[in-house]
Amino acid sequence: MKRIATLLSAAAAVLMLTASSASAGKVFPVKYASRADIKVFEVKYASRADCLVYKEDYASRAKKGTGHWFFVKYASRADKKIFFTKYASRADLKIFFVKYASRASKSCY
Repeated sequence: MKRIATLLSAAAAVLMLTASSASAGKVFPVKYASRADIKVFEVKYASRADCLVYKEDYASRAKKGTGHWFFVKYASRADKKIFFTKYASRADLKIFFVKYASRASKSCY
C-alpha cells in the first residue's frame, strides 16, 4: 500500500513539473517549428489568450511557469525555444503581450 502511494505521489510531482515548465522564463524564438519546444500564437485580445505575457528587461526578473518572459540572444541560454505560428489552430499556447508586469499571468498552462 505504501508503495502505491509513493508511486502516485511521484507521478503527480512529474505531472506538476511538466505543466509548470510549459511556459518558461527565458525564451528564444526559433525559425522552424520542428526546433521549438512550444508553438505560440499571439492573439489580438487578452480575453482569448491562455497566457498574458510581459517582456521583462532583465533575465533575473523572468520566472519559470509565469507570464514574465525574457527573450535571450542565444538558444543555449533559454529555458524554452518557441516558434510563433501563423495560425491559432497550430499553436500549443495562445499568448497576449501586456504593457504592465502586474497584468502578466501568475501561471501559464
